[in-house]
Amino acid sequence: MIRNHPASTRRGFLGSTAAVGAGVAAGTVLGAGPAAATTAAATTAAGAAAATDTATYIGKDSPQYGDLTRGVNQRWTGTPEWVCVPHSTAQVVAAVQKALDSGKRPSVRGGGHCFEDFVDNADVRALIDLSALDTITYDGARRAISVGAGATLGEINEQLFKRWGIAIPGGSCPTVGVGGHVSGGGYGPLNRTHGLTVDHLYAVEVVVADATGTARAVIATREPDDPRRDLWWAHTGGGGGNFGIVTRYWFRTPGLSGRTPQTSLPQPPAELLVGTVLWRWADLDERSFVRLVKNYSAWHAAHNGADDPQRDLYSHLATFHRSGGAVALNVQLSTAAGPDPEGRFDAFIAAVGAGVGARGTTVERRRLPWLLATQWSGFADRPSGKRIKGKSAYHRTAFDDAQAAALHRHLTRADYDHPGSGVLIAPYGGRVNTVAPDATALVHRDSALILMYVSEWTDPAQDARHIGFQREFYEDVYAATGGAPVDTAGSGTAGAYVNYADVDLRDPSRNRSAQPWHQLYYGANYARLQEVKSRWDPRGVFRHALSVEPRAGRSPR
Repeated sequence: MIRNHPASTRRGFLGSTAAVGAGVAAGTVLGAGPAAATTAAATTAAGAAAATDTATYIGKDSPQYGDLTRGVNQRWTGTPEWVCVPHSTAQVVAAVQKALDSGKRPSVRGGGHCFEDFVDNADVRALIDLSALDTITYDGARRAISVGAGATLGEINEQLFKRWGIAIPGGSCPTVGVGGHVSGGGYGPLNRTHGLTVDHLYAVEVVVADATGTARAVIATREPDDPRRDLWWAHTGGGGGNFGIVTRYWFRTPGLSGRTPQTSLPQPPAELLVGTVLWRWADLDERSFVRLVKNYSAWHAAHNGADDPQRDLYSHLATFHRSGGAVALNVQLSTAAGPDPEGRFDAFIAAVGAGVGARGTTVERRRLPWLLATQWSGFADRPSGKRIKGKSAYHRTAFDDAQAAALHRHLTRADYDHPGSGVLIAPYGGRVNTVAPDATALVHRDSALILMYVSEWTDPAQDARHIGFQREFYEDVYAATGGAPVDTAGSGTAGAYVNYADVDLRDPSRNRSAQPWHQLYYGANYARLQEVKSRWDPRGVFRHALSVEPRAGRSPR
């Protein structure tokens, strides 16, 4: 048995699959009214931190500068005049005010996983790095788990489970920062069972800038009578860097009425059956590959219901260029969700492989306790700082013949042989479908699949080659709808995921569909997001190439 096979990871698959073939605080406002009240403990702790600790400001002559001006994606390196590493919300307020007073455009970094140059842009002159805001506590007044926006998903998994035996349905990459992950919606291996990350978001603390150029921190909750509820709503899928700087999230699952941390969020499954199955590219022709991806997508479209008995099953179908050696299917399911988990695993693999002809080879299969399973190589994506171009798509239905054939055509191209380029296909749906599309800013609520198209490489001289491949690949798959996964009746697609940002969708030469970028990302929720933008960021302080734009003619409040 091969364990921890590099081809079974999301990005470990990228570039590694060749082996498969061989085997200032005074102005701070913390909200008003009962819905926005802070706990005495939290307030005391924040005050103590501000009194005894100071934010770190890093200039260009500092040895830290080189590391703090770049994220995971090495296509860009920022050139800000200074980087601030705050240790409290008050220090974030002070840093934003410092930038505003000096006329410097600010930006914010959480985990640093952005696919585009939204943070490391040449126009950004002041960068605020949230990595020190990583405290995870229980807020008894709100009956919610309080998480600093600099915490990573790996830290959250470990702290929530070890301390209280609970989890949020977040993503599988442990190094992703919660700040951007949540604001874009958040999905992962538990989403079919428990919904999206934002479906458990109770409140958010945001540093905003008003029309007078004054920075302040506000707390917005999902309570119906909260006058700031619109700001909470905007952070349930409206994307990061649009309305302000998130400094803290609070999580509590709707409907849970307990008053302890153990009763604030769901319990994850105690044990998971995980496994990886490989189909060698050498054994796949166009017919068999098309059958494989259509089988996989059809299974998930058929098991997309909120109460489907298979909703605990989560998987990735990693289809990358044939130079990597194999197509990989990574699977997990709860051993307690139904009888005979081994039989359910076998039945799923049989359904995906039915009629393919080529035989899949199981290279790993074992049972793991939940927390250890979050670190399993099949899903625990740990990107290694390469150059990255990413795209995304939602699909409501199985791939049609033309889409599947386009996948095969580009993944077997003879003029391109990079194993780090392809598409990761993952399930959506399940409990995600129980939330109305306008209840959160994330509008995509009836899709069966979410796709991440991605290329990763190291040589800057190869940028045009790999970006060009990704564009041709994506636009060919969606050629029938103008090169983009439009959300129209009968299209089978449903738009794009804002956390996999792609500026090409704003380029009419690339997106030749009838739907603009903001409709692909936000659908009918965009107009409401524009209202929130006009209210909370009237000066357009927080912006990037795909940021929400204020509504035309809207006067600042």
